[in-house]
Amino acid sequence: MPVLSVNDGEIFYEESGEGYPVLLFAPGFLGSRIERWRTNPSRPGVDQDWRDPIPVFTPHFRVISFDVRNAGSSRASIGPDYSWSSYTADHLALLKHLGITRCHVMGGCIGVSFALALEQAAPGTVSAQILQNPIGLSDTNRAAVDGEVAHWESTVAGRSDVDPALLKAAGERMFATDFIFSVTREYAATSTVPTLLMPGDDTMHPVSVSADIARLTKAEVLAPWKGPKYRDAAIERARDFLLEHTPEVSS
Repeated sequence: MPVLSVNDGEIFYEESGEGYPVLLFAPGFLGSRIERWRTNPSRPGVDQDWRDPIPVFTPHFRVISFDVRNAGSSRASIGPDYSWSSYTADHLALLKHLGITRCHVMGGCIGVSFALALEQAAPGTVSAQILQNPIGLSDTNRAAVDGEVAHWESTVAGRSDVDPALLKAAGERMFATDFIFSVTREYAATSTVPTLLMPGDDTMHPVSVSADIARLTKAEVLAPWKGPKYRDAAIERARDFLLEHTPEVSS
């Protein structure tokens, strides 16, 4: 797996296929990493509710997947300003490193938060987006969100280079807001990026948050999409949606 050096760490990534680029933001909360498209460590041997997009997209696109900072094989320092912008800077650095100025994106779970933050930071970067199972804050899931933050902190806290106080402050800072945490509803309402939404329907992926995204972005909503009965057709629609919105290359 190639590695990209960033100012305060390194990001591991993979590429497959050729053609118009698609950047994938994996599920898994702040443990977002490539393998989470395929498997869930809490359910070993059990298929995910969705199809891994990498083998489906690779025959049609240049597919870039990666482990976010401090997940999987990627590492970075945690300083006093660690926030969503720290992640977005990595994502922009990766695109620059690969010579990509515009791309499609697909994000699962927290990947939705990463995807929308990318376009906010660099308008025009995202040509089309697939938002699958968005995380977010509802009226009833604050404790569940805080539990996920605490779990992430526990996976990083044992490192000798991590200050526990800065780590705790980073988690609190990133998830102190509402909606999908990385951007506001007001920003989402300004988005003109063609959007395919696969809505969430559980505690960490609230129905209310997906409903807001659908309304604000005027997304095409694909439902149902989870589970053995629907996941093949869902990933095929996702592939076709990106193909439909792939810019024509001038000769």
